[in-house]
Amino acid sequence: MARAYWINTFTAVHDTEKLAAYVELAGPAMLAGGGRFLARGEPAAVLEGADVPRVTVIEFPSADAAVAAYHSPAYQRALEALGDGATREIRVVNGVE
Repeated sequence: MARAYWINTFTAVHDTEKLAAYVELAGPAMLAGGGRFLARGEPAAVLEGADVPRVTVIEFPSADAAVAAYHSPAYQRALEALGDGATREIRVVNGVE
């Protein structure tokens, strides 16, 4: 089974305190779900498209594991903490073998 990658793009941050609370809870939730952080933070360069404040890439053993991590109670608590603190786009993409 191919690995999968969770790509979380923050298109806007509205409340940095809510974002900080989310980050505190989301990281452990992703690790507990089998995730491994590959990249996170401000983009080093924007070559095409709109500039965004934050991007996170997390590797999972499978797409099913990534989706399960999203729906886990621990991650749902992180989403509650974030609330309307940011606008995001999340994609899960299968890796190439």
